[in-house]
Amino acid sequence: MVQKNTLLENQNKEIIQSINYAQRLQDAILPSKKLLEAMFRDFDIFFRPKDIVSGDFYWLESTEKYTFFAVADCTGHGVPGALVSVVGYNALNRCTNELMLTDPGEILDRLTILVEHTFDNADSIVSDGMDICLCRWDHKSELVYSGAFNPLYLLRKNEFLDFKADRQPIGKFIKRSPFTSRKIEVSKGDQIFLFSDGYLDQFGGEKGKKLKSTGFKEHLLSALNNSANPFNDALDKSFRDWRKNEEQIDDVCILRVGF
Repeated sequence: MVQKNTLLENQNKEIIQSINYAQRLQDAILPSKKLLEAMFRDFDIFFRPKDIVSGDFYWLESTEKYTFFAVADCTGHGVPGALVSVVGYNALNRCTNELMLTDPGEILDRLTILVEHTFDNADSIVSDGMDICLCRWDHKSELVYSGAFNPLYLLRKNEFLDFKADRQPIGKFIKRSPFTSRKIEVSKGDQIFLFSDGYLDQFGGEKGKKLKSTGFKEHLLSALNNSANPFNDALDKSFRDWRKNEEQIDDVCILRVGF
């Protein structure tokens, strides 16, 4: 029995070491803070994987004319979600760098094809994919948005404007239609939020229910207006205070960009 327990402990240690190394690889793939700082004068990334590696990811690519950025929520979390995130991240790079697509809706259309093609090579049926919020910014005042289930929030003078996503994912879907691109004129002082659903769906509070969009917006505003702590620290405290003893149920990723 002792020998068996020792074997299990060693195997568990090796698995954790492998996942920790996978985390370093995932961190290396994600856009660096230095790159984000070069693109945006005002931003925050709130990134809290449920496990060591994440099925959520954020993505950034810039050309002479545009900056593209996104937050995606892949099927699952942990190692399976992280593997899907690599597929999605590489496919987004192909869309902008190799295929030279610039319209967010067209990028999501092609992203779907690339993701489906990747998983169609499997002997068994794989229906994994992702939800995503994708933006194109012209470095001036025009933002173009397209979303697969993931909406976009624009905060203007302490009021939120919601931009709805298309109700279809990236990946296999029966009644698929072309993704919609929406132009948004941004002004000085505006802030936008791209996010996965991990924060909104977190159970907590006195009744152990989901936070949902109304509570999420209250947390965002509170963190922004917290003069004592940076946005990320204030949001992290709000998240922990909300869930209390509840287990974190999903990966969390929030990108805030100020104009």
